[in-house]
Amino acid sequence: MLNSAQAQDDAADYDVVLPDDAQKCVLPASPDAIPDDATLDQLKTMKAQIADFQGKVEEFRGCLASAEENPDNTPGNKQAIVQSYNYSVEMEERIAQRFNEAVRSYKERKAAAEG
Repeated sequence: MLNSAQAQDDAADYDVVLPDDAQKCVLPASPDAIPDDATLDQLKTMKAQIADFQGKVEEFRGCLASAEENPDNTPGNKQAIVQSYNYSVEMEERIAQRFNEAVRSYKERKAAAEG
């Protein structure tokens, strides 16, 4: 039978908290917003910003992977690391989707102007 102090320690293991080494990982800010009527030059600039962002996100994920290897991590720490990783993936997917929508919109506007 567990004593009450040990039961409290076990419950704390499941608190979802980023461990200290994972808190040092820096999630980059998302690139600037894409204007609704983006020009080709603006899209090229955005593409470069997104590529830079993606590189920084990969560094962030590498940092999380290193932090995840710490044998002192609790189940709650591991869950917090996975949540941070998943958030970065979702963020990257949203940015890519917005960029793709802007490219489609540009192509549609260009086709309408030529047609």
